[in-house]
Amino acid sequence: METALTDDRSTRRAFLAHGSVLAGAALLTGTPGLLRPAQAQGLAPTPTMPGGANNYIPGAPVVSRIGGGGFWMTGTVRRAGDGAPLPGVRIQIWAHTTEGRENDAHSHGATLTGADGTFRLEMPQIIPAFGQAHGHLAYEGNGFKTVFLRPVMARSRDTSLSAHFVLQPV
Repeated sequence: METALTDDRSTRRAFLAHGSVLAGAALLTGTPGLLRPAQAQGLAPTPTMPGGANNYIPGAPVVSRIGGGGFWMTGTVRRAGDGAPLPGVRIQIWAHTTEGRENDAHSHGATLTGADGTFRLEMPQIIPAFGQAHGHLAYEGNGFKTVFLRPVMARSRDTSLSAHFVLQPV
């Protein structure tokens, strides 16, 4: 029994000693990446969602509200890579609501992001059409790749929905 404990200790000491020698050699020879701090890859761009562009009508006007309101579509817009908020970005929003279908022009509107990259637009209550209740949002403009989103509501009685864009510069 005594021999086994001695052998275990010897093995651990040898491992630690050899490991220290190898680490020291790596430091002295300048192994690439060993002394460099870990770096994040950056914020990945948001991909277009399947069905996001359904019933898109280019050029919807910037509005203070779509229809009678009562439901809030909110979100953020940031730049891919560094995650910086993007102010003044135009986001178009449309959905099947209590006041119209998603292909009706009066169901479409656009808003601009604030200085902190957030947006918020009031619209009529979204209701289910062809499955779960969902909204549509689009970024289409200069300087970044076009992105269409189709977020689904957790419950059809919810009175708000959020969507977040991370835009890839072109």
